[in-house]
Amino acid sequence: MRSMSSVPVVVLGLFAAACASAPPAAPPAAPPAAEPVPAGGEDTTSVVPAVAATLASPAAHQQSASPGREVASVALVNPLGEPRARETIALALADVAKNVSGLAPDQLFVVDAAGAPVLSQLVDMDGDLSPDQIVFQVDLAANEDKTVKLRLGERSPAVAADYRAYGRFVRERYDDFAWENDWVAYRVYGPALETAERDPLTSSGIDVWVKRVRRLVINEWYMTDNYHRDHGDGLDAYKVGPSRGCGGVGIWTGGKLAVSRNFATSRVLANGPIRLVFELSYAPWQAGSVRVGETKRVILDAGSLFNHFVSTFSGGSALSLAIGIAKHPGATVEFDRTSAGMRDWEPLNEGKDGNIGCAIVLPPGATATQQQTDGEHLVVLPTKGGAPTDYYVGTAWDRGGRVSDSAGWKREVESLSRRLTAPVKVTLSATPAR
Repeated sequence: MRSMSSVPVVVLGLFAAACASAPPAAPPAAPPAAEPVPAGGEDTTSVVPAVAATLASPAAHQQSASPGREVASVALVNPLGEPRARETIALALADVAKNVSGLAPDQLFVVDAAGAPVLSQLVDMDGDLSPDQIVFQVDLAANEDKTVKLRLGERSPAVAADYRAYGRFVRERYDDFAWENDWVAYRVYGPALETAERDPLTSSGIDVWVKRVRRLVINEWYMTDNYHRDHGDGLDAYKVGPSRGCGGVGIWTGGKLAVSRNFATSRVLANGPIRLVFELSYAPWQAGSVRVGETKRVILDAGSLFNHFVSTFSGGSALSLAIGIAKHPGATVEFDRTSAGMRDWEPLNEGKDGNIGCAIVLPPGATATQQQTDGEHLVVLPTKGGAPTDYYVGTAWDRGGRVSDSAGWKREVESLSRRLTAPVKVTLSATPAR
């Protein structure tokens, strides 16, 4: 439905922002099919166990064919008194290059303290076809200090089974754009749907697909075209229509919500195995006395329930950005005045398909008000034309094996807020030449 001498680098781990790249690559081959995951269970085909269980080691993928030469160490400090599972760390290659002469990014890889390779990804941030970051994931216990090493050697590509984040333009389904990781899946509607002969829809709302399994399912579901029923791996049961769905936006003006049409263009910036980054553009629309357009960047990391969205609007020096959650029967909605965020918990298909939570989480220090329309609850915050605005939107399903009820969903949302307030501290140090 619809972040030599030591160079301190503070990285917002899981949520470091990203920008531009190349057209979508061919989709990775899907790992073998898996049995459904019971609540609290684990998908045995996944290279990473359920986060809700114990802290797991990063994926055991041999990403370098040689031991390589150590060039730097990366000290990681978790300032929180709670664990951070599969925290994504993004290192700027420009910072690495300051202390590593002749750095060749395509030979750079990461190893743990014991020298075992850690799955990593080179990410192009500006679309010039050259990588700008190296991204990897670590598990950190409460208040833990940990060190990983950077080496130069033969870097092997990730294999299909390593991919836990992926997205693509779906021309065959009325120009959808769909994306997912091992826990969540979403889609937005493209231009062809506006004029479809059957069930046309104009909506910039965000649809949610719920998953029981940790493998990637988008391609399977589009291929079989039977994803409105749960066949053991999840389904699309969330109703969007013309609403904002879970995290769609508009401009609040004159006491009303002004929204765009379906997205006009898309481009993929980075496509796994760890981090997905893509961009959607929305043609200008009338918002009160001004016309505005939107470029939306979406960052989703493996293991996360939350997307990091960055919306930049054209036109208007002072705007009110409204981020919404659709109104559905039976939903309970809470606006947190302390964090200025909002979350809900609601039944799917009158509870026949379980319950789902949607949440909007704002960065530390953000201020917002609560508004609503007939179709959605809104978080409204100030923005300016040309200035990017960051926010986070996530979902959880009580049959997905991680969050079982509204209290669990509240804990996930509150944990994200704390992690945003206290990001992992990262210090990069060059290894002395031998």
